[in-house]
Amino acid sequence: MIPSALIYLGVMLVFIIAWFSLLKRPIYEALFLSFILLVALTGTWSNIFAYIDGALSTSLLFSMIVFVAMSQLLTHTKIIDSCIYLMLALFGRIRGGAGYASIIASSFMGALSGSGPGNVMATGVITIPSMKKSGFPPELAANVESVSSYMGNMIPPSSNIVGALGAYTAYCAATGKVLDVTSGQFWVILWGVAIYFILQRVIMLWCFCRYYKVKPMDKKDVPSIKETFKLGWKGLLLPLIILLPFVFDSVFSDTFITSRLGAAGASAFSKSLLFFIAGLAAIYAVLITKDKKSVSIKNLVNLFSSKAKSLVGPIAACTFGYMIGELFADIGATAELEVFLKELDLPLIGLAILIPLITAFLGMIIPGSSQVVIFGPVFISAFAAAGSNPLFVAAMLPCICGTMCGITPPLALGMYAGMSIAESDFKKTLINDLWWVGAQYILEVVMLMGVLPIIGL
Repeated sequence: MIPSALIYLGVMLVFIIAWFSLLKRPIYEALFLSFILLVALTGTWSNIFAYIDGALSTSLLFSMIVFVAMSQLLTHTKIIDSCIYLMLALFGRIRGGAGYASIIASSFMGALSGSGPGNVMATGVITIPSMKKSGFPPELAANVESVSSYMGNMIPPSSNIVGALGAYTAYCAATGKVLDVTSGQFWVILWGVAIYFILQRVIMLWCFCRYYKVKPMDKKDVPSIKETFKLGWKGLLLPLIILLPFVFDSVFSDTFITSRLGAAGASAFSKSLLFFIAGLAAIYAVLITKDKKSVSIKNLVNLFSSKAKSLVGPIAACTFGYMIGELFADIGATAELEVFLKELDLPLIGLAILIPLITAFLGMIIPGSSQVVIFGPVFISAFAAAGSNPLFVAAMLPCICGTMCGITPPLALGMYAGMSIAESDFKKTLINDLWWVGAQYILEVVMLMGVLPIIGL
């Protein structure tokens, strides 16, 4: 017999597909209306305000808001450009150097911008022409930038990371497990996961560069390292400002911080970092930008008002995703899905093959951040039952939910953004993209098998 949870999930997906694909309406509208539809189907109208209150009560939601706002400000001030030029200065003199610069710079910048396609458009205007000048075929240049930018979805401080920690927290609460990780420690594990996917992209690029006989960048196009540091050294400090507090929290949480603040104080310190660092980075960007007029109060008000639509979309989608998650938990749907997956009695390798395929399909209609919120606890429970470390599975959620959906056709938005800059042929770009998608999927399966060591675990 088909579990009722799967029936509700199927109805929700059909509705979202129809609303988003056929009517061409925003995804957050589809999520909200699917929430109302689910309330009607389950007859839980009396609990609707409890679902809304539960969604709005999580501090993780507000962490997403501040990080999305921070990303808009960093993009506006162009502080991150100095990091991109530094990567070109460091790697431009080797074969395919512009591509390696794109992988490193766009991966990190994608984490800051919070938008795969947006980051392609922001950094791709620098990296894609540099790649094409050094002999990259347009389709390869477009995909290198696309798959690198979507790496940002799984690298802190991406908002997907906050959702993944929330999913692990929900799993711990549901199973009676003590929450055994701080924000900083979780970030370190995520970097440990991301390292493998960055290396995978580097190896694939090395192979493509040999196949297409790509050359180093022309010497006149390679930025001077000395001049890059001289002109943009203040911007190069931004990654340190964002990352070092979390490293400090990860290393000293159990000793230095707890001994002075106590367990409760150390927990509060860890949670506050998500708000504090975003604000600190934003203030720093305002202080060091050369165009002071661009960060006047009037211009900042205009910035956030003009970007309201792009801010509202992801935040609204996450909010409605939390509401659906609250509803599923209340009616026992998440527990039912967990039981269903357990009854399938798939071995670990079966889950490792199946779950990334499911998230890739769901990613065509549901944002990765919403997937993490709605289905994260279920996936964690299923893998934990098969013998996986639940904390590691939580750290993989931003990868299998957030990254794969952005690069998989037919709705590979990053690929389309890269195509528009590279002016590449659709068929050639699509074929090249499938190589990257296949490599991403294979590595996800290998990682979920738990055969590779991870920093922080």
